[in-house]
Amino acid sequence: MAGTLILAHDIGTTGNKASLYTGEGELLGSSFAPYGTHYPQVGWAEQNPLDWWDAVCVTSKELLAKTGVGPGQIACVTFSGQMMGCVPVDRGGAPLRNAIIWADMRAEREAAELLARMSMEDVYRRTGHRISSSYSGAKIMWLKRHEPDVYRKTHKVLHAKDYLIARLTGRFVTDYSDASGMNLFDLRGKCWDEAIIDAWGLDADKLPDPQPSTRVAGEVTAEAAEATGLAPGTPVVVGGGDGCCAAAGVGVVTEGDAFNYIGSSSWIAIASDEPIYDPEMKTYTWAHLDPAKYSPNGTMQAAGASLQWIRDQLYAMEHEQARRSGASVYDLMNRDAAVSKPGAGRLLYLPYIMGERSPRWNPKARGAFVGLHITHTRGDMVRAVMEGVAFNLKIVLDTFRKAGKTIDRMWMLGGGAKGRVWRQIMADVCGVTIRIPHLLDEATSMGAAMAGAVGVGLLRDFSAAKAWVREVETVEPNERNRRIYEDMFAAFNDAYGQLCPVYDKLAD
Repeated sequence: MAGTLILAHDIGTTGNKASLYTGEGELLGSSFAPYGTHYPQVGWAEQNPLDWWDAVCVTSKELLAKTGVGPGQIACVTFSGQMMGCVPVDRGGAPLRNAIIWADMRAEREAAELLARMSMEDVYRRTGHRISSSYSGAKIMWLKRHEPDVYRKTHKVLHAKDYLIARLTGRFVTDYSDASGMNLFDLRGKCWDEAIIDAWGLDADKLPDPQPSTRVAGEVTAEAAEATGLAPGTPVVVGGGDGCCAAAGVGVVTEGDAFNYIGSSSWIAIASDEPIYDPEMKTYTWAHLDPAKYSPNGTMQAAGASLQWIRDQLYAMEHEQARRSGASVYDLMNRDAAVSKPGAGRLLYLPYIMGERSPRWNPKARGAFVGLHITHTRGDMVRAVMEGVAFNLKIVLDTFRKAGKTIDRMWMLGGGAKGRVWRQIMADVCGVTIRIPHLLDEATSMGAAMAGAVGVGLLRDFSAAKAWVREVETVEPNERNRRIYEDMFAAFNDAYGQLCPVYDKLAD
């Protein structure tokens, strides 16, 4: 009898989480194994792909033992993985150096060279993304320039999940979602863009075969089965990039569906039948796990990171006390923010403490409290931080609305979704009904599992997978609060515009 369970690996920045799902979307258990990141120079960030493989082996065996599931019960293995990486491997699939990961910004010169040869708008229209050193293309070009021997020996350049698929199956593939994070992929044609590849002077044959996320890439080899505890011959479904998996995993799979993730960073993504090309290029578009769909997106740098910064500056003593007792200082911060009224006593926070990606695309931007008065409390400051993040995200949402998308309901997940105050602020600022899923922290692995289930026929399609996501709470917008926030939102945008010349003067 064929297996009916899906093993999903989520290859994150801090470690790998293996999760086991039934064909009905029930989570049976999970296992986590950490690994480290290396920072050889300022702006560089690398990981050892062998650490990823070790983590997959450890978590696979541990999860099977923990759940009492036999290898033969696994219908498929599938992946979600960190995106925008660069893993050069030889013909045998062995890494030729450490992986250059998404957080690495060393390839600024290489990105500038593409901009000198092609316009920003042209690349944006072709790939759905601006030209940036964050994406894989510039990193591959850096490799060619600075490590020519490694580049010459490179058979394929892979992403994190692609490398692990190669270890399991011996096949070199990627999926459309990860390919769309490379500045090299024709978003509509679902193929590598020859004009961009030629402009950079890269070798197209070093890129893996792009496939739908639901494609069975191959089967677990005998050697890989020995290392992981899986059964030889188990199908391996390609899966997708982590952000795109999170969208599917929270049910954002049909036109008009939307979700907001608030972690250290934050993003809003929707499902769309067509890419969204914003005239100001404020947002960008990924390929969706469903090959017939797209995932327009806008990501800000410092959402939860702003709240954490306030915690460390204004709640350090309470945080230490809470840590010792096993409690969370965020409970106190939420209570203080709840005492502060909507608008935080007319206090604005500009959440640019790490510069900004979308919607501002301004690395020189800096954080600011505007309107600070002697009467303001730390609760006002906490609330202003939450509101400032919401204002920034509203710019993203409004961009999608201007493109003709009707968005009146939005899933919210991540650490920021755990606090009732922030949920209500998001509903009020954005004018949407906020929906809370039953699994706040599992969207990424669930999205990968959905791709696996569709790939091996346990689900008909991604629309059927929406039944996996259960709503446990809704938060409706408060009309009175909305009027307050409309006024504050205008002031928020004015404050940013007025401060831009100051940011230039403060830049290094």
